[in-house]
Amino acid sequence: MIDEPDSAEARAIPPGSLATPKHMLLAAGIIAGGLVAGGFLLGDGLVRMKAAERSVTVRGLAEREVTADLATWTLSLAATATNLQTAQASTDRDAEALRAFFADLGFPESALTPAGVNVSNYTDDGTVFYTVRQRIVLRTNDIDRAQRAVRSQADLVRKGVVLEDGSGISYTFTELNAIKPAMVAEATRDARAAAEQFAKDSGADVGGIRKATQGYFSIDARDGEAGGWGIGDTPFKKVRVVTTVDFALD
Repeated sequence: MIDEPDSAEARAIPPGSLATPKHMLLAAGIIAGGLVAGGFLLGDGLVRMKAAERSVTVRGLAEREVTADLATWTLSLAATATNLQTAQASTDRDAEALRAFFADLGFPESALTPAGVNVSNYTDDGTVFYTVRQRIVLRTNDIDRAQRAVRSQADLVRKGVVLEDGSGISYTFTELNAIKPAMVAEATRDARAAAEQFAKDSGADVGGIRKATQGYFSIDARDGEAGGWGIGDTPFKKVRVVTTVDFALD
Protein backbone atom coordinates (compact mmCIF):
# COMPACT_ATOMS: atom_id res chain seq x y z
CA MET A 1 0.00 0.00 0.00
CA ILE A 2 1.35 3.34 -1.02
CA ASP A 3 1.01 6.23 1.48
CA GLU A 4 -0.49 9.45 0.09
CA PRO A 5 1.34 12.66 1.12
CA ASP A 6 -0.60 14.96 3.38
CA SER A 7 -2.09 18.14 1.96
CA ALA A 8 0.60 20.49 3.42
CA GLU A 9 3.40 18.59 1.82
CA ALA A 10 1.51 18.44 -1.42
CA ARG A 11 1.18 22.22 -1.49
CA ALA A 12 4.88 22.85 -0.71
CA ILE A 13 7.14 23.78 -3.59
CA PRO A 14 10.35 21.83 -3.41
CA PRO A 15 13.57 23.87 -3.54
CA GLY A 16 14.78 24.43 -7.09
CA SER A 17 11.37 23.76 -8.63
CA LEU A 18 9.64 26.30 -10.92
CA ALA A 19 7.24 28.90 -9.53
CA THR A 20 3.56 28.59 -10.18
CA PRO A 21 1.92 30.86 -12.80
CA LYS A 22 0.42 32.92 -9.96
CA HIS A 23 3.84 33.72 -8.50
CA MET A 24 5.20 34.55 -11.94
CA LEU A 25 2.39 37.01 -12.64
CA LEU A 26 2.92 38.72 -9.29
CA ALA A 27 6.66 39.14 -9.91
CA ALA A 28 6.07 40.42 -13.43
CA GLY A 29 3.61 42.97 -12.10
CA ILE A 30 6.07 44.27 -9.54
CA ILE A 31 8.82 44.60 -12.17
CA ALA A 32 6.54 46.35 -14.64
CA GLY A 33 5.38 48.79 -11.98
CA GLY A 34 8.97 49.61 -11.08
CA LEU A 35 9.84 50.23 -14.71
CA VAL A 36 6.88 52.53 -15.18
CA ALA A 37 7.67 54.49 -12.02
CA GLY A 38 11.35 54.70 -12.88
CA GLY A 39 10.55 55.82 -16.41
CA PHE A 40 8.21 58.52 -15.13
CA LEU A 41 10.78 59.85 -12.67
CA LEU A 42 13.53 59.78 -15.29
CA GLY A 43 11.33 61.50 -17.83
CA ASP A 44 10.23 64.14 -15.34
CA GLY A 45 13.85 64.77 -14.41
CA LEU A 46 14.79 65.24 -18.05
CA VAL A 47 11.93 67.67 -18.56
CA ARG A 48 12.97 69.69 -15.52
CA MET A 49 16.61 69.64 -16.63
CA LYS A 50 15.64 70.77 -20.11
CA ALA A 51 13.55 73.57 -18.66
CA ALA A 52 16.53 74.68 -16.58
CA GLU A 53 18.57 74.97 -19.79
CA ARG A 54 16.17 77.46 -21.38
CA SER A 55 17.90 80.81 -21.54
CA VAL A 56 18.71 83.72 -23.80
CA THR A 57 22.03 85.54 -24.09
CA VAL A 58 21.87 89.21 -25.03
CA ARG A 59 24.09 92.27 -24.98
CA GLY A 60 23.35 95.55 -23.28
CA LEU A 61 24.87 98.90 -24.20
CA ALA A 62 25.46 102.02 -22.11
CA GLU A 63 27.02 105.24 -23.39
CA ARG A 64 27.71 108.52 -21.67
CA GLU A 65 29.23 111.80 -22.83
CA VAL A 66 31.77 113.29 -20.45
CA THR A 67 34.29 116.11 -20.39
CA ALA A 68 37.95 115.39 -19.72
CA ASP A 69 39.34 116.60 -16.42
CA LEU A 70 43.06 116.46 -17.23
CA ALA A 71 45.00 118.12 -20.05
CA THR A 72 48.57 117.15 -20.90
CA TRP A 73 50.49 119.07 -23.52
CA THR A 74 54.02 118.01 -24.45
CA LEU A 75 55.74 120.88 -26.28
CA SER A 76 58.93 120.18 -28.19
CA LEU A 77 61.33 123.01 -29.06
CA ALA A 78 64.29 122.59 -31.40
CA ALA A 79 67.15 124.73 -32.74
CA THR A 80 69.99 123.86 -35.11
CA ALA A 81 73.34 125.68 -35.42
CA THR A 82 76.94 125.00 -36.28
CA ASN A 83 77.82 125.72 -32.68
CA LEU A 84 76.35 123.70 -29.80
CA GLN A 85 76.20 126.70 -27.47
CA THR A 86 74.32 128.73 -30.08
CA ALA A 87 71.74 126.01 -30.56
CA GLN A 88 71.35 125.64 -26.80
CA ALA A 89 70.89 129.38 -26.32
CA SER A 90 68.20 129.42 -29.02
CA THR A 91 66.12 126.73 -27.34
CA ASP A 92 66.59 128.43 -23.98
CA ARG A 93 65.12 131.63 -25.41
CA ASP A 94 62.16 129.70 -26.86
CA ALA A 95 61.59 127.99 -23.52
CA GLU A 96 61.48 131.35 -21.74
CA ALA A 97 59.03 132.69 -24.33
CA LEU A 98 56.93 129.58 -23.83
CA ARG A 99 56.82 130.05 -20.08
CA ALA A 100 55.85 133.69 -20.51
CA PHE A 101 53.08 132.64 -22.91
CA PHE A 102 51.51 130.31 -20.35
CA ALA A 103 52.00 132.80 -17.52
CA ASP A 104 50.09 135.43 -19.52
CA LEU A 105 47.23 132.95 -19.85
CA GLY A 106 47.09 132.56 -16.07
CA PHE A 107 48.81 129.17 -15.63
CA PRO A 108 50.88 128.77 -12.46
CA GLU A 109 54.57 128.07 -12.91
CA SER A 110 54.08 124.61 -11.38
CA ALA A 111 51.90 123.61 -14.34
CA LEU A 112 55.02 123.42 -16.55
CA THR A 113 57.63 120.71 -16.11
CA PRO A 114 60.89 120.20 -18.09
CA ALA A 115 60.84 116.82 -19.76
CA GLY A 116 64.45 116.52 -20.90
CA VAL A 117 66.99 117.83 -23.39
CA ASN A 118 68.30 115.96 -26.42
CA VAL A 119 71.36 116.80 -28.55
CA SER A 120 72.14 115.35 -31.96
CA ASN A 121 74.46 116.31 -34.81
CA TYR A 122 75.05 115.64 -38.48
CA THR A 123 77.62 116.67 -41.08
CA ASP A 124 76.81 118.43 -44.34
CA ASP A 125 79.58 119.35 -46.79
CA GLY A 126 82.12 118.98 -44.04
CA THR A 127 80.26 121.24 -41.62
CA VAL A 128 78.95 119.84 -38.35
CA PHE A 129 75.46 120.93 -37.33
CA TYR A 130 74.12 120.55 -33.82
CA THR A 131 70.41 120.20 -32.99
CA VAL A 132 69.21 120.78 -29.44
CA ARG A 133 65.69 119.76 -28.46
CA GLN A 134 63.94 120.67 -25.25
CA ARG A 135 60.60 119.26 -24.12
CA ILE A 136 58.29 120.99 -21.67
CA VAL A 137 55.09 119.42 -20.40
CA LEU A 138 51.97 121.34 -19.42
CA ARG A 139 49.77 119.39 -17.03
CA THR A 140 46.56 120.97 -15.78
CA ASN A 141 43.01 120.28 -14.66
CA ASP A 142 41.88 123.66 -16.01
CA ILE A 143 40.43 122.36 -19.28
CA ASP A 144 38.98 125.68 -20.46
CA ARG A 145 42.29 127.47 -19.96
CA ALA A 146 44.13 124.66 -21.77
CA GLN A 147 41.80 125.02 -24.75
CA ARG A 148 42.44 128.77 -24.85
CA ALA A 149 46.18 128.06 -24.90
CA VAL A 150 45.79 125.72 -27.86
CA ARG A 151 43.74 128.29 -29.75
CA SER A 152 46.38 130.96 -29.04
CA GLN A 153 49.36 129.14 -30.53
CA ALA A 154 49.67 131.80 -33.23
CA ASP A 155 50.98 134.14 -30.51
CA LEU A 156 53.94 131.80 -30.04
CA VAL A 157 54.71 131.87 -33.76
CA ARG A 158 54.69 135.69 -33.70
CA LYS A 159 57.33 135.50 -30.98
CA GLY A 160 59.45 133.26 -33.16
CA VAL A 161 58.70 130.06 -31.25
CA VAL A 162 58.04 127.11 -33.52
CA LEU A 163 56.82 123.87 -32.01
CA GLU A 164 57.92 120.62 -33.59
CA ASP A 165 55.44 118.20 -35.11
CA GLY A 166 53.91 115.93 -32.50
CA SER A 167 53.55 118.70 -29.94
CA GLY A 168 49.87 117.88 -29.50
CA ILE A 169 47.69 118.21 -26.45
CA SER A 170 45.82 115.23 -25.01
CA TYR A 171 42.77 115.25 -22.78
CA THR A 172 42.04 112.49 -20.27
CA PHE A 173 38.94 111.57 -18.30
CA THR A 174 40.13 110.22 -14.95
CA GLU A 175 36.80 109.73 -13.12
CA LEU A 176 35.78 106.47 -14.78
CA ASN A 177 35.40 104.59 -11.47
CA ALA A 178 32.83 107.14 -10.31
CA ILE A 179 30.46 106.37 -13.20
CA LYS A 180 31.15 102.66 -13.66
CA PRO A 181 28.40 101.27 -11.34
CA ALA A 182 25.65 103.41 -12.88
CA MET A 183 26.74 102.54 -16.42
CA VAL A 184 26.87 98.81 -15.69
CA ALA A 185 23.35 99.01 -14.24
CA GLU A 186 22.18 100.89 -17.32
CA ALA A 187 23.74 98.32 -19.66
CA THR A 188 22.10 95.50 -17.67
CA ARG A 189 18.69 97.18 -18.00
CA ASP A 190 19.27 97.51 -21.73
CA ALA A 191 20.13 93.81 -21.92
CA ARG A 192 16.97 92.85 -20.00
CA ALA A 193 14.85 94.94 -22.39
CA ALA A 194 16.31 93.00 -25.31
CA ALA A 195 15.72 89.70 -23.50
CA GLU A 196 12.10 90.63 -22.76
CA GLN A 197 11.48 91.39 -26.42
CA PHE A 198 12.98 88.05 -27.37
CA ALA A 199 10.91 86.25 -24.73
CA LYS A 200 7.73 88.01 -25.89
CA ASP A 201 8.31 86.86 -29.45
CA SER A 202 8.87 83.27 -28.27
CA GLY A 203 6.02 83.16 -25.72
CA ALA A 204 8.23 82.96 -22.63
CA ASP A 205 9.00 85.06 -19.57
CA VAL A 206 12.39 86.41 -18.55
CA GLY A 207 13.74 85.05 -15.29
CA GLY A 208 16.85 85.89 -13.32
CA ILE A 209 20.40 86.39 -14.50
CA ARG A 210 22.29 83.12 -14.90
CA LYS A 211 25.61 84.61 -15.96
CA ALA A 212 26.90 88.07 -16.87
CA THR A 213 30.08 89.56 -18.30
CA GLN A 214 30.76 93.25 -17.81
CA GLY A 215 32.93 93.82 -20.88
CA TYR A 216 35.49 96.59 -21.35
CA PHE A 217 34.98 100.31 -20.90
CA SER A 218 36.21 102.42 -23.80
CA ILE A 219 36.79 106.17 -23.82
CA ASP A 220 36.98 107.80 -27.25
CA ALA A 221 36.67 111.26 -28.73
CA ARG A 222 33.00 112.17 -28.86
CA ASP A 223 33.21 113.51 -32.42
CA GLY A 224 35.79 111.11 -33.79
CA GLU A 225 39.54 111.50 -34.08
CA ALA A 226 40.97 115.00 -34.05
CA GLY A 227 44.46 116.07 -34.86
CA GLY A 228 46.81 118.23 -36.84
CA TRP A 229 48.55 121.51 -36.13
CA GLY A 230 48.92 120.90 -32.42
CA ILE A 231 45.23 120.24 -31.78
CA GLY A 232 45.81 116.56 -31.18
CA ASP A 233 42.74 115.75 -29.11
CA THR A 234 39.41 116.99 -27.82
CA PRO A 235 38.18 117.20 -24.21
CA PHE A 236 34.77 115.86 -25.16
CA LYS A 237 34.68 112.11 -24.70
CA LYS A 238 32.23 109.26 -25.05
CA VAL A 239 32.40 106.44 -22.52
CA ARG A 240 31.00 103.11 -23.71
CA VAL A 241 30.50 99.67 -22.18
CA VAL A 242 28.85 96.53 -23.54
CA THR A 243 27.69 93.80 -21.15
CA THR A 244 26.80 90.23 -22.06
CA VAL A 245 24.00 88.75 -19.91
CA ASP A 246 22.52 85.25 -19.89
CA PHE A 247 18.88 85.33 -18.66
CA ALA A 248 16.84 82.28 -17.71
CA LEU A 249 13.53 81.85 -19.54
CA ASP A 250 10.46 80.67 -17.64
